[in-house]
Amino acid sequence: MTAPDWGVAPGYWDAAGQWHDAPPETVDAILGAMDADRDEAPPTESDAVVVARAGAAMPVGRGRLVLEDGGEMLVAGELPSDVPLGYHRIVADDRPERLLVVSPGRCHLPELRAWGFAVQLYALRSAGSWGVGDLADLAELGRWSAAELGAGFCLVNPLHAARPTLPQVASPYSPSSRVFRNPLYLRVAGDDGRALNSERRIDRDAVFQLKMAALAREWEDPSAHPGPEFDAWCIDQGRALVDYATFCALDERIDGPWPQWPAPLRGAGSDAVATFRHQHAARVLFHMWLQWRIDRQLAEAGRTIPLCADLAVGVEPNGADAWMWPDAFARGVAVGAPPDEFNTQGQNWGLPPFDPWRLRAMAYEPFIRTMRSAFAHAGGVRLDHVMGLFRQFWIPEGLAPTDGTYVRYPAADLLDIVALESTRAGAWLVGEDLGTVENEVRAELMARDVLSYRLLWFEDRPPTEYPERALAAVTTHDLPTVAGLWSGADLEAQRRIGTKPNERGTAELRERVRALASVDEDAPVDEVVRGVYRALGDAPSRLLAATLDDPLAVEERPNMPGTVDEWPNWSRALPKSLEEIQADPRVAEVGHLLRRG
Repeated sequence: MTAPDWGVAPGYWDAAGQWHDAPPETVDAILGAMDADRDEAPPTESDAVVVARAGAAMPVGRGRLVLEDGGEMLVAGELPSDVPLGYHRIVADDRPERLLVVSPGRCHLPELRAWGFAVQLYALRSAGSWGVGDLADLAELGRWSAAELGAGFCLVNPLHAARPTLPQVASPYSPSSRVFRNPLYLRVAGDDGRALNSERRIDRDAVFQLKMAALAREWEDPSAHPGPEFDAWCIDQGRALVDYATFCALDERIDGPWPQWPAPLRGAGSDAVATFRHQHAARVLFHMWLQWRIDRQLAEAGRTIPLCADLAVGVEPNGADAWMWPDAFARGVAVGAPPDEFNTQGQNWGLPPFDPWRLRAMAYEPFIRTMRSAFAHAGGVRLDHVMGLFRQFWIPEGLAPTDGTYVRYPAADLLDIVALESTRAGAWLVGEDLGTVENEVRAELMARDVLSYRLLWFEDRPPTEYPERALAAVTTHDLPTVAGLWSGADLEAQRRIGTKPNERGTAELRERVRALASVDEDAPVDEVVRGVYRALGDAPSRLLAATLDDPLAVEERPNMPGTVDEWPNWSRALPKSLEEIQADPRVAEVGHLLRRG
């Protein structure tokens, strides 16, 4: 068997159309990370899961189906055509029990024509915040933008959980868990942390210490304990919630990342972990309660405006998801991206990828839980790096991003699961299809009713020619703001910290913006912002998004790819409070420029 039989590509085409052979050591390292045997063929079908389209004929053997609602159906070789959508069990006569996923095949896609703000929630602080923007701030932004400006959604950064330890990880795209959420976003009553709003640089460690102490005091008050609603929610969340809370309690007490913990504690299912859970039941329950509190506040925010949740591409190797499902992740490799126009050195995100073969052997449980969480209380989901459902760029430990190569995934199965969760939630899906994307990927996503994601910074054509089935925006968290591009501050920052900027490409982009906005070379930033968003408002795309940084003339981008400490990534608050934003005519004007209908 060859590496491609296991889904490992022999090389890749870069953004400039140049072919790069994968080094032999790269291919060997990736095969080793998957425990792939070159002398054996990979399995053609799974003993754990069958994914089917509703109404499609499929051989499943003889036996019975145990339906999700508890009912049963007999099976005489082929899947009956009237099996309902959902997750069922195939109990056949001649093989082990398997999960049956019956999908509509296409995502939920209502008639949409709306605009909304894109916000880094941690940066959106109000008078009631404790150093970071929180879910009450999100609810107020949603209420105000919908009622006063006619917004139809709000796109928010990933709210995924970080490890409950110091220092707190700043990046929302390197989470401990994508299934559970970050307590830093909880609104906490009182004044203890409001002084943290005085500095624009966000001090997550201070926020974490103050909020966790306040929440612990609340938890210790018997009058504050939840009742049957909390119990029912915990039952609905199942074993994953208990395992996650157990990880948090362990992580608080044991120094170092979990791969360095005592061997019996390096996985959720051991007797040693069960003993710990029993001994520290109150603390485990506290972390379960935190997640319930977040869920309630997120639901409240989602009632003010449809939220577009952002799902990060992966999780950190030392976090909760990797501890709960260690067999699902490949070790010794990381996900990243090859070089492109804006990131000339490529990117290594430091995130362990799902092993496609082991994931299937686990009946896709970690993926299903992740997608279900993403759609909870959301009107839509932005799936970061949607190409990862088809292939991911794996970089072996110790090698540069240019030495990585792609690994194929069971895209048909994964897309069917996404479609099922989207349909159940009644929420649309946006696939972040930027960078190097195969043509057949975009065609498949369109056939699945997945909206494209189009950025003015990346598009050579005017917004009037953008696709109708898309979310269109000017920029994103990893790219320059309008003010940063126009003033030259972003380019100067890249030079200063040594990230090797694309000087010519930046100059060409600035000239394109000047022409698109119909402004003079020395026009003030506010005029350029108005011109750019007026042009974006002409796009036929169903959804239009405006980052709050632009009308506020923020020059610094939230994140500078390829940096660690050289740039305050994910750590700058907006220069104005939420109350000031609501009173700023520049913000309202951008909303009016994008208002639909």
